[in-house]
Amino acid sequence: MGHQNNLLVRSDTKVHMIGIGGISMSGLAEILMHKGVKISGSDLSETEITKRLRDMGADINYSHKACNINNQDLVVYTAAISKDNPEIIEAKKRNIPTIERSELLGAIMDQFQNCIAVSGTHGKTTTTSMIATVLLEAGLDPTIHVGGLLDLIGGNTRIGNSDYFIAEACEYKNSFLQFRPSLAVVLNIDADHLDFFKDMDNIRKSFERFLGNVRDPGTIILNIDDPQTKAILKVLTRPVITYGINSSDADWSCKEVTFQQGYAKVTILYKKSLWASLNLAVPGLHNVSNVLAAIATCHSLGVNKSDIVNGLEKYKGTHRRLEDKGIIYGIRIMDDYAHHPTEIQASLSAVRALATNRLFCVFQPHTYTRTFELIDDFSRSFAQADTVIVTDIYAAREKDTGIINSRILSDRINLNTSNSVYLPKFDDIVKYLKKNAAAGDLVITMGAGDVYRIGEMLLAGSDN
Repeated sequence: MGHQNNLLVRSDTKVHMIGIGGISMSGLAEILMHKGVKISGSDLSETEITKRLRDMGADINYSHKACNINNQDLVVYTAAISKDNPEIIEAKKRNIPTIERSELLGAIMDQFQNCIAVSGTHGKTTTTSMIATVLLEAGLDPTIHVGGLLDLIGGNTRIGNSDYFIAEACEYKNSFLQFRPSLAVVLNIDADHLDFFKDMDNIRKSFERFLGNVRDPGTIILNIDDPQTKAILKVLTRPVITYGINSSDADWSCKEVTFQQGYAKVTILYKKSLWASLNLAVPGLHNVSNVLAAIATCHSLGVNKSDIVNGLEKYKGTHRRLEDKGIIYGIRIMDDYAHHPTEIQASLSAVRALATNRLFCVFQPHTYTRTFELIDDFSRSFAQADTVIVTDIYAAREKDTGIINSRILSDRINLNTSNSVYLPKFDDIVKYLKKNAAAGDLVITMGAGDVYRIGEMLLAGSDN
């Protein structure tokens, strides 16, 4: 990684990015261009993201071809790019170094003294955004790289001029093992990405290795409400700060959590003494836990109490995280990125408190592997919805092997809660909702694919 760091501080460096339109890759391209690095890239289609990068000076081609590689110093690719990609093959022919996206992010992180990495199976984008909001409130001018769109920074990346860098740390394919943060947060450890990890034991070991990479001196923030996270306490060698809603022995905890129309008012305790009271502008008990993680992080960085409280009370969420999309015919439309049973239950619990009448959930399963491996958990996740509409599975990086489909999932949900309908096509779902939803109902679309389009179709009055 040292060689890449040397490249990144030279103003004449040329970097080519395969899959440049991705949410993380585009942000990294922006950071590099700010440093004076000349960026070229490729992707399969033009989007608002790629248009913006072109306007900033990136040279982008909308196909993967060997001729896109010529005299670059470094080629970066996403985990979704296969090794037989013609651009990777050409780069290797020319002896141009090739690295995966996470290695580039790690190299950029290494250039910052105060580097915060937020990890966990669930809640990374929200908690990273909360911490970022507080650091901006405190005037610390951080560089921010988040996995969602945050209105406060006008996108997913912000270029700061200080020594603070905050980013998400994703465990998939051990990506976060490329990072050496000065402060690492673990929100939770749950069964996910089993196509790669195979079992819970391997997931936990990966998190242990990640925390072993924390700099010395450095700090670790842990959620000890979560049993898997608490279990790794005994192997850690860096100072640990703990938090938990239900853990009175944690450094940071809370009491008197009350909800008004779905939004929490909470009293925060530090070492069992009253610290502050907050009124949250994002719904759900899971966001109280995320707030504790953000408080523990920012307090350990020396941010004063008033900036922490003000920043967190101002935080109104990111796109695709319990996002309010609008109201049509008196029906409230929301959207959420939840694609794991634990996330679905947390998000449905939050919106149940917001719904004045019936709750419709449109769920798009994400990947065949996850749906197959976690089908029992998925089948029990929708009890708080009045009606669940299941779309076809969003394949993402996978191929359909025939082992699972959405009709099977819908039938399994019905064995538990008898509230599921299988409708594979988006236009049929929109027609169903127009016929069955009424004023006062809440419709939430859920999934990591393109299910959000259904809400946009409803709001546009369109069936297709």
